[in-house]
Amino acid sequence: MKKLFVLMLALATSSVAFSQGKDVVDIAIGSADHTTLVAAVKAADLVATLKGEGPFTVFAPTNAAFAKLPAGTIESLLKPENKAQLAKILTYHVVPGRFDAAAVVAAIKSGKGKSELTTVSGGRLVASMEGMKVKLTDESGNASYVTATDLKGTNGFVHVIDTVVLPK
Repeated sequence: MKKLFVLMLALATSSVAFSQGKDVVDIAIGSADHTTLVAAVKAADLVATLKGEGPFTVFAPTNAAFAKLPAGTIESLLKPENKAQLAKILTYHVVPGRFDAAAVVAAIKSGKGKSELTTVSGGRLVASMEGMKVKLTDESGNASYVTATDLKGTNGFVHVIDTVVLPK
């Protein structure tokens, strides 16, 4: 338990130092684990929006999360003719407001184990706890887990997730 606490403290400290003066897009751009996300944000023309004032809370899927999608899905979504669908999926990962990990956990506790989050796309994500992990459940019942928290940007927070969540 002590090792876990030290690891989480080190991650939080390095995350804050890493993200100082950067917005949520810059945080993703600076991460080798989010190159697919960055390419998708650019293809969907969402860079200017996500560099805006916000505030935003972004649940950012890693490259490994995108790799879990069926073969050819990413390539198809990155095509210009699928820009609207890609934008809907990406904005489903964004919640308006500035919610650090403590605020997300507090909302789950005050909601008696669940908190419904309305995304920028208008969809809903359900946040809950599974052991010590925050679990996000999308509208189809698929689950994603938060693996890193509180990457603080000038216009919001980024939380890293292990699976792409999808709107209906």
